Amino acid sequence: MSDKLQPIIDAIAELNVLELSELVKALEEKFGVTASAPMAMAMPMMMPGAGAGAGAEAKDEGPSAYNVILKEQGSQKINLIKKVKDLLGLGLKEAKDLVDAVPKPIKENVSEEEAKKLKEELESVGAVVELVGV
Repeated sequence: MSDKLQPIIDAIAELNVLELSELVKALEEKFGVTASAPMAMAMPMMMPGAGAGAGAEAKDEGPSAYNVILKEQGSQKINLIKKVKDLLGLGLKEAKDLVDAVPKPIKENVSEEEAKKLKEELESVGAVVELVGV
């Protein structure tokens, strides 16, 4: 790996979910590309060594991680912003920007337990939340 890349990788590793999302969006706009790959292409990359037969076994186990997607704000927007701020450790402006940008992933690649807890907390203030297995 080039010596130029390590400082970039280190800087990216320090970003929170909202900042990382903004970075991806900016890069997509700058270079006219998309960061999302078709699932058929992404599957072998996510599961090294998984051939045609291995996919059936993985489906039986269920997802190993989840993305928590904020689908709708609900009627308690201010309470939702406060809840997002507290749960994700964001500043007030970052939490408001995230809530205003629904539908939006708010936390990615988390355990099933953490995903369910986040969903429960956000739904307690009227939000609509979806858990997507990855």
